[in-house]
Order: sequence, then C-alpha cells, then structure tokens
Amino acid sequence: MATEGSTLQITGLGEEIAALTHLPWDLPLEQWPEDPSLAQQRGISRHIVRLVRSDFDENGEIYAIKETNQEFANREYHALRELKARGAPSVDPIAVIEGRSDQRGEELPCALVTRFLPFSSPYRVILSTPARSEERSTGHLGGIEIENMANALSFLLVRLHLLGFWWGDCSLSNTLFRRDADSYAAYLVDAETGEFHDVLSNGQREHDLEIAHFNVAAELEDISLSGVIYPGLDPVRASDAIMRRYRRLWSALTQPQLLDGSDRHAVERAMRSVQDLGFAVEEVEVKFDGSNHKLNLTPKIVAPDYHKNKLFQLMGLHAQELQAKRILASFDRYYARMQEPKSSREDISRIWLDDIFYHLLKKIPRELRGRVEDAQVFH
Repeated sequence: MATEGSTLQITGLGEEIAALTHLPWDLPLEQWPEDPSLAQQRGISRHIVRLVRSDFDENGEIYAIKETNQEFANREYHALRELKARGAPSVDPIAVIEGRSDQRGEELPCALVTRFLPFSSPYRVILSTPARSEERSTGHLGGIEIENMANALSFLLVRLHLLGFWWGDCSLSNTLFRRDADSYAAYLVDAETGEFHDVLSNGQREHDLEIAHFNVAAELEDISLSGVIYPGLDPVRASDAIMRRYRRLWSALTQPQLLDGSDRHAVERAMRSVQDLGFAVEEVEVKFDGSNHKLNLTPKIVAPDYHKNKLFQLMGLHAQELQAKRILASFDRYYARMQEPKSSREDISRIWLDDIFYHLLKKIPRELRGRVEDAQVFH
C-alpha cells in the first residue's frame, strides 16, 4: 500500500505486480510480519531480508524482499534478468519498489523482490539438520554435506564464468542449495556486485576465486565455532576443495585434449566425458598432427544441463541435472530389456512414465505430496 501523496513505483514482471501492490510498503521491512517457518529458511545477509507469501496466505507465492539503495536494487534486478535469460541457475527477479515512505512521509529504502526458490535451503539450514546415518557412524557431522555443497558451488561458478559473469561476492551465504540426487544444485541468490563481460580474463576469474575462497573459509569457520559441524573440520582446506574442483571442471570444459588419432572412437569418448560432467559440446576445434598421429581437440562452445535437456526433450519432465541423469539411466535399463522389435524411444518413454515413474509417485500418501520434487522422490 502507498500513503496518500506518495510516489510509490513498482517496476517488474507484469503478471506479478498485482500480488505486490497490497503489501505494506509504508512499513520498514523489519516490522513486517513473517511466518516463523519461512524465517527459518532465510540465510544471513548484510541487508534486511524478509520472506513473505502473497496475501500472507499459506498457499501463496513466496517472495524474498530485500531493502537496499535504489542504484543497487536496479542493478541487481537487471543482472538477475540477464542471468535468467542466459539460463544461469539463479533466483527469479520480480520487481524493484521505489519511492517508499512511511505513514509520517519519511523516506524508506528501496526494495528488491525475487521469487523464493522452491525446495531450496541456505547452507546453514542444511548443516543444522540432524546428521545422516553415514555421518553419525564416522563422526564427521556435516562433512558429506559440505563436500556436496562445495561441488555444487564450484559447478555454479564455472557456469557463471562461461557466461562471462563476474560474481564479485561468491559465497555460501549468497547461494541457495537444492537436492539433486545424492548431491546438490547451487543457485545464485545475490547478484548485487556482479557484472557481465564478453569473456572473462584469467585475472578476473582468479579474482572471483580469491573472493570465493576467503568467503567460504570464513563462513565455515564461523559455523564450525558454533559447534554445528565436527570439530576436525579445517575451513581453509574445505574451501581449497572448491578451488580444486573448479579448476578441474574449467580445464575439462575449455582446455585442449590430446587424443590418439588412430583411435576412431577417441573423439566420441572425449565428448561423452564432457557429457558426464553435465555439458553438451556444441562446437569443437580439431587439429590433426599427421606426423605424430595425434588429435588436438578443443571445446569451443559448451552448453550446460545436458541430461536435464535430454530428459525434457524425451519425456517432458523437469529435473535437476543429476536427477535427470539418474532417471535416464533407469529408462535406458528399461529400454534395453524390451524385446525386439522395439518401438521408438519416444514411444517406450511414455510407457515407462506410466509403468515406472508415475506408478511410484502414486504410492506417496496424499498428505505428503509436494514436500520433495518428484524427480528427487524417484531417485
């Protein structure tokens, strides 16, 4: 709501505006009512942030609202829109709220509204949940989860850098994590410091890695001191693991591979190794050294979500990358058992969906449905 004579301005996605206009924009964000269950899903931020439902209805859309200044709000809104347009794993930008004032006419900060990512959690919530059985048996409380989140964060940073996006504040706190089979998928939440370039230089990438290394080590040190995770954790070494994983991924996706020119399947195996990482190679450069019978293969354009896109094209299912890989593997085994002559994979996929996938989902009690993504339930 806006006070009389105010200049409240909402700029954002048209279909979402109606859900935002009734919210109490004339109150400082810290005074907004917040569902306790939503408050638990909030990460740590240097800004005031609230998670609210549209209409404050328990079934309404969940929005994350952050108070900041006008320049940063507009800059981040446009950065997030560009990230979504390029297919980056990030939250959806909804609107920028400007011209706020309280009931006395005093100016209030600008606000940025994003859509809360369903089925996601901040890293502190994940590490604060009861330890899984394998972690209890080893005494490494949180160790497996930290390793999985480290892998997901390094994968996210590689994807952003391939798009020419310099994050500038990569951290666990600025990331949301979503279950993806046995691991996690990471999504960028805060793009306030980010900027796009045609191509990132090695210096820009290294600068981003230095920031990430420091931030993650500091965050893990803080949560280690709180006693949530096992005392033997070395925050710096854990952060080092992100750097190593990033460099391996970056090298596999961008650096030349020297292959045996006499091996007719060498290029196919090289392509498959990149696909196993979750990327499709759309363009390559191959140089043949005839004197040494070697092939020098360099990926020129790689696209993420190989299994995710393949699953959607085949079955119309939405899933995370590792979930999709798991589902496709199950389908491939099913297809291999079909007797000859076989129908097309597309026809068999419809049978598999009814006989296997949806048959499993129907076994979930009605009151428990919707708590976990369908693809994760199948995994």
